[in-house]
Amino acid sequence: MRLKGQVALVTGGGTGIGRGISLAFAREGGLVAVNYSKSHDKAEDTVRQIRAAGGQAIALQADVSKEAEARRLVADVVREWGRFDILVNNAGWTRRVPHSDLEGLTDEIWQRTFTVNVLGAWYCCRHAIPQMQRQGRGCIINVTSVAAFHGKGSSMAYAASKAALTSLTRSLARAFGPTIRVNALAPGMVETGFVEWPPGEYDAARREVATPDIPTVEDLGEAALYLAADARATTGTTLFVDGGVVPLGPRGTRPSVQPKQ
Repeated sequence: MRLKGQVALVTGGGTGIGRGISLAFAREGGLVAVNYSKSHDKAEDTVRQIRAAGGQAIALQADVSKEAEARRLVADVVREWGRFDILVNNAGWTRRVPHSDLEGLTDEIWQRTFTVNVLGAWYCCRHAIPQMQRQGRGCIINVTSVAAFHGKGSSMAYAASKAALTSLTRSLARAFGPTIRVNALAPGMVETGFVEWPPGEYDAARREVATPDIPTVEDLGEAALYLAADARATTGTTLFVDGGVVPLGPRGTRPSVQPKQ
């Protein structure tokens, strides 16, 4: 088992991408702390699924955008299992605001978006890293977004927050390597239930990918598992799980070369 006995905290771990990561880690022997802020029932359901499959997991409530709660969350994980090996900063928040709506993107939306998406990750890192240093190793995975690279997304605030988290990933990797590896996982269009897509947008996104299907939460779980278990020489980088849209460009816009007649 690739994560046998390793302790992992997945923030926002009971739903969507977080659930996919929690299940993947547990399947490979990880001891998984499934964090939630408000989605108690979904977190408990994720824990039940893990235990039913023979894995170990607990559900822990905390709003990671509040430092005191993030500190308590990390301490609870260490208290439960005596160590802390993997942190997945997956908790996120957004509100859909058209990018052309200058008045609709209020200060409150900006503040809430950055507080959860950036400071929440930072608070968890701040309190997990000392424990990892004492152990002599650790792994951090920040779930960002392709919005950080192409400037789209549910709002400009969301895209900017994920760009900030991507930059933080590189800074943390530089500051705390070689003891701790820090990487980012950047999903594109994923069927998670996190965002209700407008009519026609899903089909449009489906036409852009260069893979047979739009990535699933299971695909994201496998990608996170790779970063946590196998990518020992990888740090400070971003792994795209977006069907090739960012690396290659949308399928409809990639240049094609026609043979000479």
